[in-house]
Amino acid sequence: MQDPAAAFKDFKQTKFFGSLDGLRCLCILGVLWHHSPVFGLFEGSYQIIGRGFAGVDLFFVLSGFLITTLLLREEERYGRFSLRGFYWRRVLRIVPVYFLVVTAAAGYFILVKGQWDLAPLVPFYYLFLSNIVVGDIPLLAPTWSLSVEEQYYMIWPALLLFLPMNMRLRAGLALGLALLCALSASGQLAFLGIRPVETAYAVWAFSTNSFPAMLLGSLAAVMLNTQAGFTVFHRMLGHFLSPLAMLALLLLYLQLGPSYLVGWPNMAMHAIMALFLVSLVIREDHVLRGPLQLRPMARLGEISYGLYLYHLFGLHVANELGTAFGLGPWSVSALFLLFSILISEISFRTYERYFLSLKNKPWATQKVAAR
Repeated sequence: MQDPAAAFKDFKQTKFFGSLDGLRCLCILGVLWHHSPVFGLFEGSYQIIGRGFAGVDLFFVLSGFLITTLLLREEERYGRFSLRGFYWRRVLRIVPVYFLVVTAAAGYFILVKGQWDLAPLVPFYYLFLSNIVVGDIPLLAPTWSLSVEEQYYMIWPALLLFLPMNMRLRAGLALGLALLCALSASGQLAFLGIRPVETAYAVWAFSTNSFPAMLLGSLAAVMLNTQAGFTVFHRMLGHFLSPLAMLALLLLYLQLGPSYLVGWPNMAMHAIMALFLVSLVIREDHVLRGPLQLRPMARLGEISYGLYLYHLFGLHVANELGTAFGLGPWSVSALFLLFSILISEISFRTYERYFLSLKNKPWATQKVAAR
């Protein structure tokens, strides 16, 4: 096993973690499986079969790790990171596709289908508040997780900005907030008498069952960013076979763990996911490097954001064709996968690529670097 000091140097010089697109692929495949027509044929046979939704949780862990790593590295280069630059990059990546999907679905069901009762929900989607809305607009159910992420992006970077550059303080904050969320989700803070505010169209409350995933991803990033924290993880997970062991542990937990993943059981799953992620980035030459960097997997991971937002559109078209032609669940599922990938690939090559290219414009670079 490589010396921790040398491994830390390699880690800090790594600008692109080669296995993470493959990890994104695993996440999105879990989501696609969970929504596929053939899912119902196997549901109930094994607990893990019904856990495709955990792909979203793994996305959360990955998101917390990546945004925190980028912020901390920018802080080291310039003495401070730019909130304006951070939000500019996030807007370019998230908003164009998100607004397109929301506008298309809302326009179709309200203006074309005449479901005017859905109109009051539209502002919640545009404001990234779909995770608190009562009911939902068809095809937009996945947007709840984007709302959770955006809410996290509004809070965590600001906290980092005003905290001293101290690993223990920042790691303690991330862990403390994750524990507080788990306590709340488990109902152990009910004695405080705090209740969510309910209005006609929303229940105003934080997603305390989801935030720990991003917080634990951020905790991993904070620890890996220093030699001391990196050394702790390197001793635990620096072996060539560690990713395989962590993946096996995660799969075992999904199969044998509690059936009700809320509060502490959910946080335990997030902790295993965070350890799995650390094992993939702490060294590039690990046992799962080959499979995770296969071109098809890497490509699906690269377009996974679009796949996540578009896949219910693909499912809708596949179901319509299935009904029209009397197709079975396997055929409909194949069409669902085909249409979802096709829509996402076209979007990525055209619509998304234009906005992503703005990151590299001279004027955009200046905005990002401004402090």
